[in-house]
Amino acid sequence: MRSKKPARLARVLAVLFAFALIAAACGDDDDEVGTSEDGGSADGGDMAMDDGGSADDGDMAMDDGGSAEGGDDMDMGDGMDMNMGDPDATPASEVAGAEVVEGSFVLLDTRPDGYDDVTGTAQLARHDGGTTVTTEVFGLIPGEDYISHVHAEPCADNGGPHYRFDPDGSDMPPNEIHLAFTADEEGRGFMTAENDMVAGDDAVAFVVHPVDLLDNKIACVDFG
Repeated sequence: MRSKKPARLARVLAVLFAFALIAAACGDDDDEVGTSEDGGSADGGDMAMDDGGSADDGDMAMDDGGSAEGGDDMDMGDGMDMNMGDPDATPASEVAGAEVVEGSFVLLDTRPDGYDDVTGTAQLARHDGGTTVTTEVFGLIPGEDYISHVHAEPCADNGGPHYRFDPDGSDMPPNEIHLAFTADEEGRGFMTAENDMVAGDDAVAFVVHPVDLLDNKIACVDFG
């Protein structure tokens, strides 16, 4: 059911690597990154995106469904694991013994045209093994690529900055929780990400963006 979009996935990875280089991601509304360009590439390593392919020399590899290969980690080439989610992981709502908070998406005024019918849910589970986050989104554009993050402020504040386990640490996973996915032919997106650290009480919201329009937050979930 997953569409093969190598060019789009290349843009996903280029954008993600740009996050690491400029430490901007989508923190607050005044500090977000603009759109990526077709054909953009990240310095410091090649990106391999093919059906069943793998990256050499520690480069990044992503399969055709928007999730990282080899246990769902993207290797940024400097030892940093980029866990962007695994659609086959145990969903947050099904993690045994977990404390689960969840909510439904509300539309944000920053959403681009064409996203007025977006609905869905997100769940965050805290458990002995760490934190699991699952999202299911409907009303997306089929075949488009999306990225979503746990945020540190409520939806009334458009989610504010990303939640970080270490506030002074990296703006990339595993210090942040990012989920990347491609909408299927019915406009549905689904992904689960796992982290071996337990999120604090300030992990309060979840925001989804189009990869091509990162400044334009589509919708937000308040947890709890």
